[in-house]
Amino acid sequence: MRTIEHQIFYFPEAKTRLESLCELKFDTSINPSYFYGIAHICQYIQRLIIINVKPKYNRGIAKLVEVQKNLKYFEWNDDFDEDYFTEDPYKEIFLELEKQADVLNHLELFFLYIDSCDYYITSLQKLLPKLHKLKTLIINDFCYNNDNLSKMMIYNDLEILNIDYITAYEASIIIGNSGGRLKEVSLKPCDLLKHENKFSEVSLNFIRKIYENCLLIEYLSLVFSPTKDHFTEFEKLLRICQNLKLLLLVTSNIHTRETEEKILENGEELLKILIRSAPTNLRELRFFNDFKFSLKALEEFLEKWKGRPALSILTSDPLYNEEDYKKLINNYKDCGVIKTFRYESILDVEDLNFKI
Repeated sequence: MRTIEHQIFYFPEAKTRLESLCELKFDTSINPSYFYGIAHICQYIQRLIIINVKPKYNRGIAKLVEVQKNLKYFEWNDDFDEDYFTEDPYKEIFLELEKQADVLNHLELFFLYIDSCDYYITSLQKLLPKLHKLKTLIINDFCYNNDNLSKMMIYNDLEILNIDYITAYEASIIIGNSGGRLKEVSLKPCDLLKHENKFSEVSLNFIRKIYENCLLIEYLSLVFSPTKDHFTEFEKLLRICQNLKLLLLVTSNIHTRETEEKILENGEELLKILIRSAPTNLRELRFFNDFKFSLKALEEFLEKWKGRPALSILTSDPLYNEEDYKKLINNYKDCGVIKTFRYESILDVEDLNFKI
C-alpha cells in the first residue's frame, strides 16, 4: 500500500476477503486511521514490511502490530529526506514488537545515519533481549558499544546474524550464546579498528567461537591478524566447518606495519592453508586488499585447485586488473578452475548479499 486514499475495510465483503491476509507492505505516509481499520480485520499477518518515509510516529501502525496473532517477519526501512526528528517514530512500534516475542523469528532493520541514532538505540536496547525466538537478525547499524546488551541477546534458534558496525568482540558474545544453528555470520571490516589494543586476542577468540558454535556455517565474514596463531586457528576452522560455501577474509596490518614482502608471504600462507583444508562445499572467496598474492603464489594455488568445483573470487584490490594477472586468471577460467574473478568496490565485497 502506497498513498492509498480509500478505506477499503468499508467495502462490501472486505472482512471475508482480507481477514486471511498474510503479508502486507506499506509506507508510513498513510493516515493512522487507515491502519486502525485494517487492524480490525487483519489479525493474522505473518510478514510486515514497513517503509518509513516520515520521521514521525504513526499510532495506527503500532495498533496494527499490537493485534497480530502470528507475526513472524518484521522489516523496517528508513527512507526519508528530513535530517531531524520531532518525536520518536520507533518507540511504541518496538514496544508492540516485544509482545510478539513468542512468534517473531525474522527481524530486519535499516536505519538512516542521522539524528535517529539516539531514538532507535534506546528502543533496540529494550527490544533485542526480548526476541528469544529469532532465526534472522539483520541490522544495518549497531552504533554503540554495550557488552552487557550483547550478553543478553540469547537466540537459540538463530541462523543468520548480519549486523553492520558490530565489533568482533560483541559478535563473539552473541555467537557464544547461540544454539549452534548459525548458517551466516556477516560483519563489516571497519570493526577492525575497534578494540585495537586487544585486536589480536579478540580476533583469535572470534575464530574459536565460530568453529565451536557454528558447525553449520555456510556464509562467513572472518576477521583476523596475519599471525601464526591466527593461521593455525583459521585452518582448524576450515577443517571443522565443512558446510562453508562463501568466505570473506578480512585482515589488517595496521597494528604490525608489515612490509610489502611480508604481506605477500602472508597471502601465500593463506593460499596454502586453503589448498590443504578448504571444505569441498567452498565456492566463493572474497578478499580485502590487505591480502595480496604474488603472481607465482596465485598460479600455484589455482593449479592445485584443479579437480575441485569452479571458484568465484571477489577482491577489493585493483592489483588483479594488471595485465599479467588478467592473463593468468583468464587461462584458469578457460580450463574451468575459476568461474569468475572480479575487482569490486569495498562496499560490494563486504556485502554477502551482493551476488557475483
